Amino acid sequence: MKKKNYILITAALLSAVSVFISGCSVLTEVEASTNPANTEMSTESISLAARENESDDGVSRLEKIKEQGYIEVATEPYFAPFEFIDPLKNGDEKYVGADIELARYIADELGVECRIVPLDFTAVLSSVTEGKYDLAISALAYSPARAEAMEMSDGYYYSDEVVQYGLLVRDDEIDSVKTTSDLKDKVVVVQSGSIQEGFAADQLPEGCKELKRVSATTDGFLMVQEGKADACITATSTADLYLAANTGCGMSIAPGISFTVDEETQGTRIGMKKGETELLSEVNRIIAEVTESGLYAQWYDEYSDYAASLGI
Repeated sequence: MKKKNYILITAALLSAVSVFISGCSVLTEVEASTNPANTEMSTESISLAARENESDDGVSRLEKIKEQGYIEVATEPYFAPFEFIDPLKNGDEKYVGADIELARYIADELGVECRIVPLDFTAVLSSVTEGKYDLAISALAYSPARAEAMEMSDGYYYSDEVVQYGLLVRDDEIDSVKTTSDLKDKVVVVQSGSIQEGFAADQLPEGCKELKRVSATTDGFLMVQEGKADACITATSTADLYLAANTGCGMSIAPGISFTVDEETQGTRIGMKKGETELLSEVNRIIAEVTESGLYAQWYDEYSDYAASLGI
């Protein structure tokens, strides 16, 4: 899971997004080996980061948030229905989605303003680990390395799907990709910093010809569609929504291929700086409210329909 994310947008929407992210490379391809050391922080690095993040003034982040009157939430806004951009809106109002509603709900509960900070997914992770922003709300999946590097909240969204992660390939490649071993001669693309990147490192028995990373899953879909990669490891729900919004794109989910998901990785989480347990406690309290009341599920359904209406 993220992240993650599903947007082949219409020409007008792509134009709006490109203007928004000018100066940032949306399609950043990085060649990488499948060595797990390249996809996870080392224990030594995590410990150093944690020491560097210790507060000098003894004031908790929760207190600072309340004193300054706003909370800064980092997100990668290209993963409907969790977080995405409505090109018909301006300013902060253009950031919409179930996660954005959650971010604003948390701000309301704390009595402060919500400020959305759009970033590439890898920057979302690093900025919160470093304490630059208060929360990472970006369809964030649990992983042991992330839990070492940052505080992670209780889960607030759980998929009901049996097969959660698979491969998106071009239709003309389906017959040549029957198992993960068939990827040994293929170019595979994943979202950088995502749990899918871990699958590429750990669950391709014969590796792949080349592993590419992109900043957003939808960039990976476009690479496959344009023949720049052969397969994209993705959440099947993400691929399903993409395919439904882009009929005739010439791609399908490869049948019979799935990646094993550790039970610990289940549930979408919120990340925050290591050691901010007071803030973590408040966030978990609010998560309990929105999940037990069914409010988050309501947002998820609402923004699934909303994204579809925009062609996302």
